[in-house]
Amino acid sequence: MKVKKAVITAAAESQRALPLQTLIDRDGQEKSVLAILVEQVLVGHVDEIGVVVYPGDEAPYSRAVAKHLGHVRFLPQNNARGYGQAVWCARDFTAGQPFLHLVGDHLYVHTTGAGPASGLLDVAEAEECSVSGVQITRESLLPNFGALGGRRLPGRQGLYRIETVIEKPTPTEAEQKLGVSGLRAGHYLCFFGMHVLTPTVMDILGRQLADAAPGARIPLSTALAELARQEQYLALEETHRRYDIGARYGLLTAQLALALNGRDRADVLANLVELLAAQQAIAAGSQR
Repeated sequence: MKVKKAVITAAAESQRALPLQTLIDRDGQEKSVLAILVEQVLVGHVDEIGVVVYPGDEAPYSRAVAKHLGHVRFLPQNNARGYGQAVWCARDFTAGQPFLHLVGDHLYVHTTGAGPASGLLDVAEAEECSVSGVQITRESLLPNFGALGGRRLPGRQGLYRIETVIEKPTPTEAEQKLGVSGLRAGHYLCFFGMHVLTPTVMDILGRQLADAAPGARIPLSTALAELARQEQYLALEETHRRYDIGARYGLLTAQLALALNGRDRADVLANLVELLAAQQAIAAGSQR
């Protein structure tokens, strides 16, 4: 299984401006979030990228990835019916092929190697199946993520067979249905926001859309749960970090993560120390 295409979803009305935000990347260059994501995909040797956008956003998105426009095609989500339907909007683009999928409101920062996309692609192509990136997450954060249950693959470090998928489960639901042997109590495998998916996912989404009530929203998680029942579906534990840029201070946190893992690390650390020292001095003065 060779993955040649990627799909980035960025059409949600409340999140559509996030991929256009500008940050300083690890190389010290100013780039949009979307451009950083596109470059991470290209490093994984996937050079056809479909970006699912809100209708009419094609022009600003084109400017945001002007340097890589030859690799990018924009796919409007004309009927906003949820995350699953956004992915399904790329069905003609993927054309029955497996694809790498990223969400446009997360930024992925790696400290070593080529990055999380390359690791997922390696496993998916070797195992010839869908693979989702996951991170061990404490239960207080379950309202923010899709989560899964399954079992470790013997002799395979950080690799799991997915058996159950639930979108944003309650702690009680997670305890009852999403236990994974070897994880600490109160910790679960939650999605990283990056997947390699087989064409079966598009087939499942198509059936779910056809069966749903008119206008009903279709989540991706229910399609992934069905995928786990139909064929081998693996999870790869990620050592890299994901940052939700739509969260409170998310963009700031992502920028700090990029800076502290980039060429300007020393300068950024010096500025942070100076800022903290100034704040401490102000606090000490106010207590006199």
